[in-house]
Amino acid sequence: MNTPMVEAIGVRKVYGHNVVLESIDLTVEAGEVVSLLGPSGSGKSTFLRCINHLEPIDGGEISVNGSLVGYRRAHGKKYELHRKDIAKARRDVGMVFQRFNLFPHKTALENVMEAPVIVQGRAKGDVRAEAMELLDRVGLTDRAGHYPSMLSGGQQQRVAIARALAMRPRLMLFDEPTSALDPELVGEVLDVMRGLAQDGMTMIVVTHEIGFAREVCDRVVFMDGGVIVEQGAPADVFNNPEHARTQAFLSKVL
Repeated sequence: MNTPMVEAIGVRKVYGHNVVLESIDLTVEAGEVVSLLGPSGSGKSTFLRCINHLEPIDGGEISVNGSLVGYRRAHGKKYELHRKDIAKARRDVGMVFQRFNLFPHKTALENVMEAPVIVQGRAKGDVRAEAMELLDRVGLTDRAGHYPSMLSGGQQQRVAIARALAMRPRLMLFDEPTSALDPELVGEVLDVMRGLAQDGMTMIVVTHEIGFAREVCDRVVFMDGGVIVEQGAPADVFNNPEHARTQAFLSKVL
């Protein structure tokens, strides 16, 4: 059997007395595009950050491509990995945030080149050629020498996507990548994400863009109150939601 790209089993996350995630079970196959929908505070972004171990979990486990995330097993117990080992494991996972988080003192090209050169130790010449290809992929070849302050929000987010792809990830996580953009700039970022989906990239996307979820995603997962309430093919969830909470949410956003 093929190894799932992501497998979450009984994932729990707690902040103080606030249970943010409660027994989350989710499997994402290689090449699948999954959207996480739900109201603010439902645990979507927290779950995404747990997949990359930006947030350590308080129960259960998460595996990416068959490897336990953030922990190792020994003698029947789990032990959290050292920071260096966690960073190494993250190389297979690209993440794009709401805010672009580009280095303001580096050009678009330099932003894309940074991690492969510094983290992976690859030759600058090879990385530069690949970075230019990635900027071309996101439609920004002519902006390679521009600094972030010279770019629109949509352009900055496309640079952020190219930067994540530069690490050659097997999985891409998107945390509301268009929420900080002006409405007229949303489409250009979604177009890049559509292209990634068509190329077979495994993607988990936290989004309120219902059109994108309906058209591009293989599966929609609706979360509320830290649990998965309902999941299924977009047509099934959007047209015939089974649960009252899903129905109430969709009645407001559709």
